[in-house]
Amino acid sequence: MKSSCFPASAAADEEESGAALVPPPPDDPLPGAAAPPCKVVVVNDDDVTPGVLERQSSSSTTTSPKPPWWKTAVVSPTKRQGAVWVVIGGLVLLAVLVGTTWIDLTAASSFLPGTGGGISGGRHHHPPQRRRPRASPTSTQIPIPFDCAAAAANGTTSLCSPRPRSPPPPTSATAEEAHSPAPPPPTCPDYFRYIHSDLSPWRASGGITLPTLERAIPHAAFRLTVVSGRAYVETYHRAFQTRDVFTQWGILQLLARYPGRVPDLDAMFNLEDMPEIFRNDADGNPAPPPPPLFRYCKDGGDSVEILFPDWSFWGWPEVNIRPWAPLMENFVRENRALPWQNREPFAFWKGNPYVSNARKDLFKCNNDSAAGKEFNARLFDVDWRAASRNGFKDDGSTNLAKQCKYRYKIYVQGRSWSVSEKYILACDSPMLAIDTSFRDFFSRGLVAGEHYWPIDPAEKCDAVKFAVDWGNKHPRETMRLGEEGSRFAREEMGMDFVYDYMLHVLTEYAALLRYKPTVPEKAVELCPEAMACGAEGREREFMMESRERHVAGYEPCSLPPPFTKEETRDMDAREQEVRRKVVKMEKAGS
Repeated sequence: MKSSCFPASAAADEEESGAALVPPPPDDPLPGAAAPPCKVVVVNDDDVTPGVLERQSSSSTTTSPKPPWWKTAVVSPTKRQGAVWVVIGGLVLLAVLVGTTWIDLTAASSFLPGTGGGISGGRHHHPPQRRRPRASPTSTQIPIPFDCAAAAANGTTSLCSPRPRSPPPPTSATAEEAHSPAPPPPTCPDYFRYIHSDLSPWRASGGITLPTLERAIPHAAFRLTVVSGRAYVETYHRAFQTRDVFTQWGILQLLARYPGRVPDLDAMFNLEDMPEIFRNDADGNPAPPPPPLFRYCKDGGDSVEILFPDWSFWGWPEVNIRPWAPLMENFVRENRALPWQNREPFAFWKGNPYVSNARKDLFKCNNDSAAGKEFNARLFDVDWRAASRNGFKDDGSTNLAKQCKYRYKIYVQGRSWSVSEKYILACDSPMLAIDTSFRDFFSRGLVAGEHYWPIDPAEKCDAVKFAVDWGNKHPRETMRLGEEGSRFAREEMGMDFVYDYMLHVLTEYAALLRYKPTVPEKAVELCPEAMACGAEGREREFMMESRERHVAGYEPCSLPPPFTKEETRDMDAREQEVRRKVVKMEKAGS
């Protein structure tokens, strides 16, 4: 039995079409207006376990602790009638609150029928504070020094000029600040909780020794050593394009943003697509711990690498993709300029199909009028080399923000994961994500049915067609799904949180080292001027766009604890339930 608050006129339609449990937010009432009426809708579902009561959750001003989103209230048959009256009473209270405050969408449940309530934005046990507190207008921002002219005058454009090894001294507080307690830091999004599981092999083994680390050298592109806040890199082999350059540039921005906060550490970085370290690779009894390796993605629970943000957050000059922060601003403008209702009613994908079989196979779903095939998909091959030769001066076909003209965007893996996922999420169009076992650091926080529509790879053409047909028939629910994906990209993946993730994972990693890091003999020091002042073209342009200007005047977000076994089991069960419901809807054709 399921209960939900719908506008009275829409209840029957929702029952017949199998539409969302959660209706679109009601229009804001006029001040003093009566709350809109609620109708309790009871839906029988043979697939729902008897005795489970699912209901819409909403934000309120109550201080009572909120259960995790994957929890649902279990009601015994003997107490079911009383539980219904409790729900009805709660809905009455909710109706009163609607008249005085906006219902936060972050408390909404999945748009899919029967998937239960949830906290949008990921697997949040405790909803995070999504925005940092504003700095006081009287506070003094500390600029981060950067001067190519001075470096050139001193002949140090390829070297790092001397800098203090300690963080800058704190500025004197104003009288207002001295009497005002600092606001607490925001809670990190829940995908940060996977930092604990990424590092669990070395916690279980008692830490990381130097011999353990150096077993990762055959898999590493470079070795990063941080000593007294300064970065040193020993390069083992060239990376593809500028992955190494912009990964290292991002690390330098972190050091500048949080001076003195990154502890001494010694780490290996892999910049390839495919995972290389797996749980059962080691021989021996007992087996030694795996060599620790930072990389961009991992394969489900089999690979044991430590996830780290990929280079494209600071720019990808070879394909003219700007750094994430300014590019996100472009997405916001384009989304406002072309509302979802006015977009082409199809699912869109454009990219290089030759990097994986998954992408080549996707093209079987393309529209073919001559053959009578229509899967509601519009798929395009992009020739990045030709676009580069043309200086990317085309009609916008390679401009990611300009591709938000379709109502749906398809995500399909590359060789492993794909950096395109964050750009697809940012469009305000629902992401139709073809299931894959590969995950990067943030995608572990995405929730099926709240941030994206899951697509079965084995039935992808029919699944895409159904998702588009269903979405076009249920525009309000579909728009909310697209908006939730974009909100996750805009807020949960803002550069504030990207840097905080880097800080937390490096700090937790450094605490596991069982030796004192020292600068390797062949390492060279990295600093912003040495990297950027001699750079040219888009490489320098993107470095300047992504350069941090001021020291962070606030604490990083608070790292949540690891997931418990019960939480992990419940989340997995909820994910499977969403997919089961999608299959049921596809078979029913509703």
